This record gives sequence, C-alpha cells and structure tokens, in this order.
Amino acid sequence: MQVQSMQFKPRAGQKLADQRLQQNLKKLSSKFVAGRASAITAIDFEATRSALKERRNRALENLDVWIEAFEREATRRGVTVLFAETTQDAARLVADIARQHDVKKVIKTKSMVTEEMRLNEVLGEMGVQSIETDLGEYILQINDAEPPSHIIAPVVHKDKDEIADLFARTHARPRLTEIPDMTREARLVLRPHFLSADMGVTGGNFLVAETGSVVLVTNEGNEGMCTVMPRVHVAVTGIEKVLPTLEDLATAMRLLPRSATGQATSNYFSLLTGPRGADDQDGPEHMYVVLVDGGRTGLIGSEFQEMLRCIRCGACMNHCPVYQKVGGHAYGWVYPGPMGSVLTPSYVGLDKALDLPQAATLCGECNSVCPVGIPLSDLLRKLREKQVERRLRPFSERAALAAWGFLAMRPAAYALFTKLAVRMLEMLGGKAHAISKLPLGGGWTDTRDLPAPVGRTFRELYAAQRSHTDSSARRYH
Repeated sequence: MQVQSMQFKPRAGQKLADQRLQQNLKKLSSKFVAGRASAITAIDFEATRSALKERRNRALENLDVWIEAFEREATRRGVTVLFAETTQDAARLVADIARQHDVKKVIKTKSMVTEEMRLNEVLGEMGVQSIETDLGEYILQINDAEPPSHIIAPVVHKDKDEIADLFARTHARPRLTEIPDMTREARLVLRPHFLSADMGVTGGNFLVAETGSVVLVTNEGNEGMCTVMPRVHVAVTGIEKVLPTLEDLATAMRLLPRSATGQATSNYFSLLTGPRGADDQDGPEHMYVVLVDGGRTGLIGSEFQEMLRCIRCGACMNHCPVYQKVGGHAYGWVYPGPMGSVLTPSYVGLDKALDLPQAATLCGECNSVCPVGIPLSDLLRKLREKQVERRLRPFSERAALAAWGFLAMRPAAYALFTKLAVRMLEMLGGKAHAISKLPLGGGWTDTRDLPAPVGRTFRELYAAQRSHTDSSARRYH
C-alpha cells in the first residue's frame, strides 16, 4: 500500500463532504462502541488492562530474548523461522517461498503487515494469483484492489447496496440484497480457491514463545481453510507480537475481542504449532513464520516504545471523533486513527506524514479505551513537538507557538495580553456575539463561527466571583 499520508487534509475534506460515507461511519458507534461498552462490564477492565500492560511490557523489555525463545521452539517443532529487516525484504522472502514450492495460487487471511509489504502486488508481478478470503478484504480486492479503511472491519465505509452492486457486476449473477444470501454467494465463489490453492498466507495476532505457536483470531473461519487446506502455510507478523507464555495469551484474549468487536470471545481461535505431523489428519506439509521489523526496533528504547504494546484491536479509532467523521482512507496508509497517527510517522518517517500528529483533538478517549494503556494523546503531542523542533511545521505556526511560549513564561505580560485580546475579540463578535472572520485563525472560522468571549478573562471572572462570594459570606455573618 503506497504511503499517501501527506494528503490527509484534502482527503479529510472530501470524506466530510461524502454523505454516504458519513451515514456508513455511524456503524462504528452503534456496533463497536456500544458493543465494547457492554462487553467489558463482565470483567474488571482496569485490573485486566493493568495485567496485560505489564505482560506486554515484560515482553518488549526483553524482546530479543523472547524472539529467540520463539524461534527455538518453533524450529524444534518443524517451522522455518525467517527474519526481515524491511517490509520489502519480507515480501521477497514470501515470494521466494512461493517460488521454491512452485506455487500458482495463494489464499490469504486479513493481515495488516502484508498490506505494509504490498504482498498481493509482489505476488502478482511474479505470476502468482493471490486471493483475499476475509469477506471485507475480498470485497475490497474485487473493487480494484481498494485499500482497507479499518484494521478489523476493512469495508466499514461501504453499505450493503454498494456491495450488492459490486457482487452483481463482478460475479455476473443476479443482484442479491439480503446479507445471508450475499455471504452465501461469497462462500460459493471462494470455495474453489480454498480447494485449489497451493499456499496459505496469514498474519499472526500473537506469537507464544514457550510453545513456538502462532495465534490467529478471526470471526469467519477462513483462517482454518488457509492454514489446513494448502500444502504450505506462511504466517507473517511483526516482531513485537511475541508473548512469553500461554498465560500471557489468556490475559490478552480476555481483552482483544471485547475491545475489537464487543464480543466476549471471537468465533474462531487457532493456536498453530508446527506443520502436520505423522499422526495428524490435516495441516500444511510446510510451515514458515516471517518476522518483520519494518521500523519496529527503531521504537525500542525510545519515547515511543509504548506504541509497540498495541494489539491491533481498533478500539482507539472506533472511539476517535476524527476517525468517526473521516474514516480510514483519509489517513493514507495501512494504519488509521490515533494508533496510525503514531505508527505511520514512526514507520515511514515524520516528514512523510506531516498532518497525522495533528489529526486528533487530544480528547483522550483513545487513552481511556486502549486495552494495553497506551497514552496515545501524549505520543501524538510528542510527535508535534518533534515536528516543531525539526521545523516541519509552517513558519507562521511555529512563530505563533513561540510567541505564546514567550508570554506563558511571563505571567504579567500574559495577563495583560489576554486582557486586551478578549476585549478585542468581544468587539469582533458584535451584536451577534459570534466571530465569522478571525485574524490569523481562518482555519477555525472558514467553516464555522467562533463564539465571542464576554470581554473579561477567566482571571477577572474568577476574581469577581470570589469577591461576590466573600461579600455574601460577610453579610450572613
């Protein structure tokens, strides 16, 4: 997936004007937000989150040790473990595996890491057919390889009628409008691919070091078909996904489905430990795990290391007021929402994602729902600071911040300036008490009126209130 994060502002404007998209995005609140709120009442959310945060930190603080432990156990069980420094390296490794086993067709589950790798494009260039089998990803693939707009609900931006039109056009079948009929049609189309594929490619929600296992969590069951039917299975995931023990995994699974889809548990849970053994009835003949760095080790030991705790549940974007209005495509890369606004600059470079740290209100809602306690708003603020330090923000913005900083460090000057400013703003508001054109603030008033202040600062209002309270108290005494 090409990085197009520099176009966030124009893309966001287009999405805000798309009334159909605005209607479709309401599903986030009605389904995911409400579902999560209900699901977490069955557990002690704060205690479980604290426990998972501690376990994820333990893994990250000794990441090399646990990665080596995973490699050792997985290799002992017949898995070939490969390491890729970049996403391009990872794509080449998967292509080499396909070439080695004379693969003609690949079936895939939903995987954001393979989106980072642009794997479908790489396989297509070498003549290998790659079929997405997650229903949402399949819909996007047949719609001119459209990128996902959400990490767990990739087609949340489309409605039933759009998908019905797409199916009728692509499948050359009568147009269906009932969801059970449409999903049945998708199964009929995908079933031959499951039966004829040479290789299955999946992501990995977690890696378990003590057993050398890959964990897959889905709601559609396609991960079973992609890992059992083909003779070769390749799991591709980031190095940060490792957990030391099965006990750590159990803690994670108490929070992942609840935070992602509002379910107590997912419909399908696979713990894959090695290829098919001599006494096994099914499973792949060959199993590979490709561990991708792709910028992740750059966060180790940095002020952004906490971001590596992320378990990709999507709760932050579901609750984000910005994402709820613009959707995922506005962010221009694999990861949207608050987590994407931190990850994208960290992985592809701050200079290639200038607007993303600004694409948040810093309201803190993402912090409160994150199942591993990532302080996303703090990390976004740190990215904003780095932009200013590196002179990546416009001069006018940096000058305004410098002026504010100068005044903020001088209380007397700040008090005088704000006293004059609120009186001027009151005059600008006029009889309507609303400012339609704010000097140096067109970003606010180009599309909305700004309520005018009452002409006195907070300090003045507070002092007046205190004086009134003191006078009343003296009268009663």
